[in-house]
Amino acid sequence: MKGVISLLERIASLFELINEWLGRAVSWLSLFMVLVTFAVVVLRYVFDLGWIWLQESVTFMHGALFLVGAAYTLKHEGHVRVDIFFQRFSPQRQAWIDMLGSLLLLMPVCLFIFLISWDYVVQSWSLREGSREAGGLDGVYLFKSLILMMAGLLLIQGISTVIRSLSRLMGRVDEVEAGSDG
Repeated sequence: MKGVISLLERIASLFELINEWLGRAVSWLSLFMVLVTFAVVVLRYVFDLGWIWLQESVTFMHGALFLVGAAYTLKHEGHVRVDIFFQRFSPQRQAWIDMLGSLLLLMPVCLFIFLISWDYVVQSWSLREGSREAGGLDGVYLFKSLILMMAGLLLIQGISTVIRSLSRLMGRVDEVEAGSDG
C-alpha cells in the first residue's frame, strides 16, 4: 500500500509540475495584454491607426490567461471558497472537504465541460475557424481548443488534490507538504 501511495504522490507531483509550469508561462500574458492595450490606445488616439487583429489579440490573451491559468490558481488555492469555516477545521477535515469537493464537484464539472465542448471545438477545427471580422485573427479554432485544455488541466489538478488529500488522511503530511510547494 505504501508503494501505491508513493506512486500516486509522484503522479500528483507530475500533474502539479505541469500546472505550475503552464501557469507561470501563461502569467506573462497579463504583461503582454497591458502592453498591447497601451499600443492600441496610442495608435488609435495619437496616430489614428487601428488593426482589428491587434485588438482581438488582447481578447485571445485574456481568454488564454484565464483558461490555462485556472488549474494553476486551483493548485495555489487562489479560487474563492468559504474560508470562514474551512480555516477553522482540522487538517483531517480539510482533507476530506478537498477530496470530496474534487470528486463530487470539480471532476464531474470538468468532465461535463470537456464533453459538452468537444463537438463545438471539433466543428471549429473542421472549419479552420477564423475571426468574423475582416482583418481579424485566424486560428479561432486554436483558441477554442483552450476550453478542452482548461477542463483537462483542472481535472488533473483535481486528481492531484484527491491524491494529496488521501495522503494527508493516511498520515503522510510531511510528504504531502513537500510535494505541494512547487
